Amino acid sequence: MNVAWLSIVVLACGLAESPASAQSPPAQNAPVQSSTAEDRIVVSADGTTLTGTNGGGGASLGYLHSFDASTIVGVAVEHQVLANAQWTFASLNGAATVGPDNQRYSLYGEAHEGPGHDGLRAFHYKIEALGVIGTFDHKLSAQIEDRRIDVEATHGNLPKVGLSYLWGPHLMTSATYQYSVSGNLGTRLTAARIDSYWATVNLFGGVAWGPTSPVVFNLPTGLVSHVRQLKEGYIGASKPFPKVRGELTAVADYVDLSGIKKASLTLSYIFHVG
Repeated sequence: MNVAWLSIVVLACGLAESPASAQSPPAQNAPVQSSTAEDRIVVSADGTTLTGTNGGGGASLGYLHSFDASTIVGVAVEHQVLANAQWTFASLNGAATVGPDNQRYSLYGEAHEGPGHDGLRAFHYKIEALGVIGTFDHKLSAQIEDRRIDVEATHGNLPKVGLSYLWGPHLMTSATYQYSVSGNLGTRLTAARIDSYWATVNLFGGVAWGPTSPVVFNLPTGLVSHVRQLKEGYIGASKPFPKVRGELTAVADYVDLSGIKKASLTLSYIFHVG
């Protein structure tokens, strides 16, 4: 699942960025404002290594439309290959923001669904989420989200709470906590992140730790046993190109699931069109 899509959707509504998901660092990080209707095309590609396998990779293509400064929808298709497993899914995202300038609330939702195969049997990939983010005095943001995961034989609800604080024009820190309340996800994840915003480049990095199901990190359960202890770290940078109305983001991510190690590099590019 490419959680970067949700971050782009929320940002395009003119909010400070939501606390980063431990699953995948967002592709866009500066709190930007979209004042008119706008269209974007987003392309991404990634390569992955995994202990004991030949690794894999993937790509996605998406479209975002901002109706105004407060409402945006997006659609995408993504394909991923990892060892003997592969899965393809479509995504639908949306967000709408309401409230006065100093106390705004963003309601968002996302759905990802498609078929897959783990090398032995076919499976269905289905992940849905609904959430709300409140931003107060342009500095403090609070997030509540519930995510439903149904992939192979792994299923359950994964609520998340998060806080982020914008310390000034150049620095924001975030923290989140996820605790599965149903099914067999067995997840209790704590995550922290820091973002730095500058005129020519934005930098970010984060860590996450705790027990979790491999599916939460795009590892099909046919490859890895269900619940393992996670240690994750990632760093990234995004650079706008105003002359061509685009933005390039690179993210390096490292996951250690009780000795099973996954490393990935993701490149994303946003084309502003129209």
